[in-house]
Order: sequence, then C-alpha cells, then structure tokens
Amino acid sequence: MGYFLGVDGGQTATVAAIGDGEGRVLGTGMGGPCNHVRAPGGRKKFIAALQTALGRACRAAGLDAETIRFEAACLGFSGGPEDKREIAAEMVRAERLVVTTDAVIALVGATGGEPGVVVIAGTGSIAFGRNAAGSSARAGGWGYVFGDEGGAFDIVRQALRAALRFEEGWGPATALHRALLEATGAASANELLHLFYTRRYGRPRIAGLAPLVDETARRGDEVAIEILRQAGQQLALFAAAVRRQLFQPAEPVAVSYIGGVFESVPLLERFRTLVELEDGVRVIEPRYPPECGALIEAWRNAGLECELRSPAS
Repeated sequence: MGYFLGVDGGQTATVAAIGDGEGRVLGTGMGGPCNHVRAPGGRKKFIAALQTALGRACRAAGLDAETIRFEAACLGFSGGPEDKREIAAEMVRAERLVVTTDAVIALVGATGGEPGVVVIAGTGSIAFGRNAAGSSARAGGWGYVFGDEGGAFDIVRQALRAALRFEEGWGPATALHRALLEATGAASANELLHLFYTRRYGRPRIAGLAPLVDETARRGDEVAIEILRQAGQQLALFAAAVRRQLFQPAEPVAVSYIGGVFESVPLLERFRTLVELEDGVRVIEPRYPPECGALIEAWRNAGLECELRSPAS
C-alpha cells in the first residue's frame, strides 16, 4: 500500500509522522520551528526544520529519506501554507501532496477525523472547526498585535500589566510582580517592560514565562487566577463563535483543545465550564497530536479510511 506522511510545522517545532496503508505509525521525527519563511533567514530555517524532521522520521521507520516517495502527504503549517507550499513541494516527493494550516490537522487529530471544533492556544491562539458537510470556519488567530487572546504571549502581557499597575500604585497587590522580576533579573516592572521591546525578548521567550502565571495562581494569587480565568473565557468565546457558524443550536458538537496554556487547571476549568453551557456541546481531550491528524488527512486524500494504530498492532 506504500507509505504516507503527516507533518505538523509550528512556532516551536516541526514533527513528522510516517505511516503505512493499514493505519500503523512507523516512525516520527522532530525538527526546529518553521513558521516564518519570509523573515530574515526564514527560508533556510524552514528547509532545515523540515529536512531534520523528515530524516529522523525516516530513520525511525527504517526508510531512506533520499529515495522515499509517499503515496500521499499532508503538511500543516503555522502561519498558513501560502509561503511554504512551493518549498515543501520541492522537498517532499509524493503522489498526492496537500499543504494546509496547522489548525486543520490539529482538528483532525483532536477529534480523530470527526466533525467538531478545536481551540489551539500556544504562543498565540485560534479556533477552527469543520462540520459533517465539510464546511469550515475559524475565529481568532490575528497575531500578537491585534489578537491572540488567551495565548501564552497574551497571558504574560496581562501579567506584566498587572505588575506595572501594582508598581505604580493603582492596581492590587500581586505576587506576579516579584515572580516576573526574579525570573528575568529586571530591577523593576518598568525596566522589564522596556526589555520586552528589545530583540533579546522575542515572542517565544516572552510567551515562555506563562507558566510563572500558573505557578503564582496555584499559590493563591487572586490577580494571577483572574488572568487565567479571563484567558479561558476568551478561548471559550472563540469556540462558541466557530460552533455557531457550523452547527445548529443544540446539535451535538465535540470541542477539543491543544496547546501549552491548557495545562493550567484554572484556565482549562473555566474554558470547559463556559463551553459546556451550550446544549449538546462537550469538551473532549485530544485523541491524537497534530502530526497524526496530518497523517489521517494524507490517508483520506489517498482514498483510505484508516484507524490509527501503533506499529506493534
């Protein structure tokens, strides 16, 4: 039946999964981030990330990366496929090649290919859904300047704003002030604000401070708890907006989630509570990771309906 490829290319890492025609995952491999092709050096980084992930997946599957030709391949990328499609087509040899967004493959993985909605919240945030008729819709994903509510970058932005208000005497006391200064070595919240505007602190580095907010919330800080609850509420609004575009009122809908911010208990609890207020809607844990969602899409594009299995099954 040949070999099939699924790739999840994101802001943090690129993951490739190779499967056979019977639903078995034969090997996976990871490379670096590959989302900013048009940024300085971005094309080179994209090629290196995809080559590394694909090479490692081939080695794990016992295949030769230099000669392998796939029956079908699906590659989903953060930031959209437009600036990556041509490069990917040169690198991946496949009878059928689909290059799409990371939201599509995240949904397919999370629901196992069934209709539904997925909310993605890592550095940024977006919701995407697809119904049984194949219609799709999205909400959010506007980027850190105009959106990304509920994502890790926005959570840290809200934490720094709270620390600044406290420092200037017009906001409530919060342990976030000390936590942020200790983590960064800044002498004040104002100094940290200016550091965040420098190249030393790119978006991934700033977003990487989001676990501090969760740690502070676990110690009972009300300001941190409220920031996480508000983030959960924003993400629930994204899910509701997509559901309304695709599904009828009270129609059964599965809403799943993926991304590091959902590791926060207060955020996930708020998200789940608000999403499930709608009749017929239930929140489910993701069944498979996005690279497996891409693999499922590759099978479908070859006319196969495979049940994902481990290599030993």
